[in-house]
Amino acid sequence: MPRVALATYDPGPRPGKDRDLPVLVRALRDAGADAVAVPWDDPGTDWSGFDLVVIRSTWDYSWRAGEFVAWAQKVAAVTRLANPAEVVRWNTDKRYLGDLAAAGLPVVPTRYLAPGDAPDLPGDHEYVVKPAAGAGSRYAARYTPAGHGTALRHLARLHEEGLTAMVQPYLAGIDVSGERALQFFGGRFLHASRKGAVLAPGTAYDADKVAHPDLVPWTPAPAELEVAGRALAAVPDAGGLLYARVDIVDGEDGRPVLMELELVEPNLFLHLHPGSVAVVRDAILAAAG
Repeated sequence: MPRVALATYDPGPRPGKDRDLPVLVRALRDAGADAVAVPWDDPGTDWSGFDLVVIRSTWDYSWRAGEFVAWAQKVAAVTRLANPAEVVRWNTDKRYLGDLAAAGLPVVPTRYLAPGDAPDLPGDHEYVVKPAAGAGSRYAARYTPAGHGTALRHLARLHEEGLTAMVQPYLAGIDVSGERALQFFGGRFLHASRKGAVLAPGTAYDADKVAHPDLVPWTPAPAELEVAGRALAAVPDAGGLLYARVDIVDGEDGRPVLMELELVEPNLFLHLHPGSVAVVRDAILAAAG
């Protein structure tokens, strides 16, 4: 009977936001595994007692990215961690997009402004400012050149908190065709979903946002699958990946470009794709064996 921990976050008195977590725990238990969901920062957990620790919904990690990476390295030293700790370290800092662009991937053009850098923001097109360590559109906002002053205050806030900012052009195709999330699990394509635009004009960077508006199942085009495959092949230690989500949008020329590569704690959207539960369960059991 393999012992499997699904690492999540502690929601406190509020209900947890990972609606797929109890479904997956139950599926693993029904298959004979000793499966539990455990907050990643629970100080009383002996991670060495598990055959496999799967990072599932550690959705508060971006507030403590350094602590989270250290936790991943600690767990990986005593048992198997999925995804591997080095992948976690690489993927928690969105400067990985620069690595993928250098490898020839079509990536949303991105500049990085670290604390102390000059506040160089676009003056001729709509753009997005967000932290290089973030999740769920936290501290992200969309600006036109007319909002330059607000964008500067946003940038200053990120730098005050010691965060490096990302500056990207806002791709108008997102408002038309949305953002497509291609999921992979156990080395194979699992399913895909499409969501609408997250960043509405005028929404404050520190406002709560709906992370996955208007989410629906999606059948990816061959060009989208091709970009996703190239992105996964460019990941350091790609052979150790158990899961991945590749987020794709349309570029200015209408061709798919990579928005993000989620290798740490992507929402699997199993509630939208219930047929995928068995595939995910079997892949986790195989990894635990």
